[in-house]
Amino acid sequence: MKKDSRSDRKVSEIQRFLLFALVFVVIIWALFGLALGIMLAPNADMYPRIDAGDLVLYYRLDKDLAAHETAVYEKDGNTLIGRVVAGAGDTVEVTEEGELMINGHYVSESGIFYETPRYEGGITYPVTLSEGEYFILADSREGGMDSRYMGPVSRDEIRGTIITIIRRNNI
Repeated sequence: MKKDSRSDRKVSEIQRFLLFALVFVVIIWALFGLALGIMLAPNADMYPRIDAGDLVLYYRLDKDLAAHETAVYEKDGNTLIGRVVAGAGDTVEVTEEGELMINGHYVSESGIFYETPRYEGGITYPVTLSEGEYFILADSREGGMDSRYMGPVSRDEIRGTIITIIRRNNI
């Protein structure tokens, strides 16, 4: 009995499609499971740049952060977003007047529209950061959950650095 070449061709096309679909799924898993992360901004601590509910895409592989980078981190079971203001070896102080000082110098941050108050019951100043620690602040400095309340963030608690934001609210 002779096989129909048409049915062989259909089977071959189906196999090719399934192989393509499998490769596609593996690539997407590798991108979003290992290299990239995606999440909704949990609160408005980074307002006006990032609002609660905005979709945030972040890069997971680089955990060595520099000042002014925006990071996704996990602290005390909460996933948060904040801006790195100091790293290993830096000494951070928040004055009674609401001024941020790093290594004895007042810091003027562009795009930060609020004072940086101390939190009652927060950490004790000055704070000198050890190797692999960062001091991270929310852009919305009055009431933002950040290192003033929870202390320095370790490299192990960093989930990644923000690549882009897709605005979902207040468009």
